Amino acid sequence: MEELSPRSVMQTAVRPPMIMVSGEGSWLVDSNGKRYLDFVQGWAVNCLGHCAPVVVDALARQSRLLINPSPAFYNVGMLELANLITHYSELDRVFFCNTGAEANEGAIKLARKWGQIHKNGAFQIITFDNSFHGRTLATMSASGKAQWTTLFEPKVPGFIKVPFNRIEAVESVITDQCVAIMLELVQGEGGVIPADPEFIDQLQQLAKSRSLLLIIDEVQTGVGRTGPLFCFQRYGIQPDIFTLGKGLGGGVPLAALVASESVAVFAPGDQGGTYNGNPLMTAVGVGVLKTVADPKFLELSHAMSIYLVQTLQTMSDRFGLSGTRGMGLLQALILNSDDASTIVSVAMERGLLLNAPQPNIIRFMPSLVVSKEEIDLMAEILSKILSDIF
Repeated sequence: MEELSPRSVMQTAVRPPMIMVSGEGSWLVDSNGKRYLDFVQGWAVNCLGHCAPVVVDALARQSRLLINPSPAFYNVGMLELANLITHYSELDRVFFCNTGAEANEGAIKLARKWGQIHKNGAFQIITFDNSFHGRTLATMSASGKAQWTTLFEPKVPGFIKVPFNRIEAVESVITDQCVAIMLELVQGEGGVIPADPEFIDQLQQLAKSRSLLLIIDEVQTGVGRTGPLFCFQRYGIQPDIFTLGKGLGGGVPLAALVASESVAVFAPGDQGGTYNGNPLMTAVGVGVLKTVADPKFLELSHAMSIYLVQTLQTMSDRFGLSGTRGMGLLQALILNSDDASTIVSVAMERGLLLNAPQPNIIRFMPSLVVSKEEIDLMAEILSKILSDIF
């Protein structure tokens, strides 16, 4: 391959020097031909693996028909995907966009519009420490990521942050100016921390009793990642608003803001976007969602999640680590030291891609079609690294 330089790329991430050129399933290949077993999958984006046939076929087929007529018109993919999402979620209205951050930004705007109409202008949204909702200014303001506390000040006001999994902390900050509670059911960037079921039951009851909207950020947990199609279904709750991204497009930029009929108060002109709901991306989303929603697919994915947890727990016991946590195929191995970044770096050198969202956490986000053999190979590589370090 002709030598390429990163000099023209804005340095917004610390990237290793290799250049990725192809991928299939659980594997990535760089420009030197080196193969990497990918247990990150674009941060849970490639839910069906790299270059899944359903994604590639949808892109090829739709690109010959219509790519973007503008969001001022309906298109077939937009309508079909919206109908699928409302059918499976039992909510009523969908707004398509390009990223999870954009979907969460839309959720914030929608909640505030609802507050203007139904709660005397209430606008404050309760969010949680260690949460992550995106990198726009408003979603960074909503997030509880400690490293962002002083970035890009002044941030968007109106977000109240409280400790996760503590209902009394939520109750203590509610005022007449509060319009919603917004949370991830598994805090991915925070260290793969699931919400306690009792806390979520109490939170839903509290939201209803105080006329607060419940907003669930399913950007990372949705589309089969945690077991059912949507994580809120695992908790047995029904949000007023939820957001999707990452896995919804199976690798292409596609996200969604979903709301109940009574909350979907946007008027024409309140929300939009040049590429939003375009037929090329929504055609992919239709293929992905139909694939993942199949009960047989979810059963197999669930079986692989059980096998992954068992494998990680065996590894934890062997090396005297602090166990595992997570849901479905979103899992964490908890270290007893702050060596996660070092382990991830060594793993990359040895052809295994992992992620360290916190200094003592290794995160696993394989495709939903990962095999036992690939899980075994991951464990073999990682065990050797742990043996060398510990």
